[in-house]
Amino acid sequence: QVKLPPQKEVITAEELMAHLGNCILATQPRDTSEGLQLNFQQNINDTMTVLPKLSTGLDVNVRFTGVSDFEYTPECIVFDLLNIPLYHGWLVDPQMIPENPNPNPSVVFGMGALKLSQWMAPLAVAGGLVAEQFLESTASQLSFHGLCELTARAREGELGVFFRNNHFSTMIKHKGHLYLLVTDQGFLHEEGVVWESLHSVDGDSCFCDTDFHLSHALGKEGATAAPPDHRLQQSQVDQDYMVALSLQQGQDLPSVLSDLELARQLQHEEYQQHHPHPHLHPHPQPSPSHPLPAQVGGRAAGERRQRQRPDLDCTLL
Repeated sequence: QVKLPPQKEVITAEELMAHLGNCILATQPRDTSEGLQLNFQQNINDTMTVLPKLSTGLDVNVRFTGVSDFEYTPECIVFDLLNIPLYHGWLVDPQMIPENPNPNPSVVFGMGALKLSQWMAPLAVAGGLVAEQFLESTASQLSFHGLCELTARAREGELGVFFRNNHFSTMIKHKGHLYLLVTDQGFLHEEGVVWESLHSVDGDSCFCDTDFHLSHALGKEGATAAPPDHRLQQSQVDQDYMVALSLQQGQDLPSVLSDLELARQLQHEEYQQHHPHPHLHPHPQPSPSHPLPAQVGGRAAGERRQRQRPDLDCTLL
């Protein structure tokens, strides 16, 4: 086991690689047979070649047969020598796999090459459709069946490594639930955020503290520094679209107003034709140089107000 000084809070990548190298060299097989010793020495050499890649990333290939099944490459030797379990949750639901009836071998032998290929063709097409559907529905490299198998396979209190989307996360099982160690840069100063629950394939998770209690320490800074939420991004896109639409409608507003004014003018002319002005009592007409009496001006204003009333009933086509 790697033991660090209690007062050490930060460790460099070089120091960590040195500690891991010492741990690997300290592992010795119990069997002292020559063949096993040669195999162990070869694994040590391969591991020392892979160790520098730990700071940049490892390339591993999952197998869809189990949550702990990987293609055995030199990268996987590191986990084996350090006795660290490596998991993934990318499994195919057995209910999605089409039935593949195995006929009697004598029947297959009697089919001939042509009939056998005709019998296998529908199965190959069905398998291809299942594979395509599986890859499209599990783009996050975590399936519901894989999550169930992962929860059942991991042991209580066991520390392991969870691989997903080319990322390696520290995983632990606590009281039957899986948690991933939070290493995102946005939570660097959030002391109450240590673990993230792994109970959904849709990314619906919650954050917990060191005692696996629900964390309420996320404030405004933590919320802004948290990883982006696709639902919030979609909401922002919708808001931007509404703003752009309102601006576009605002640009078309002058043409709408001009049509409205034209309709009002036509309505006003029609009203004047059907409602002629009443005859005024004869009285001397004032000269243009003299101002109109206040009563006449008030009447004209009243008539203007009456003429504007029909505008309220105007209908635009």
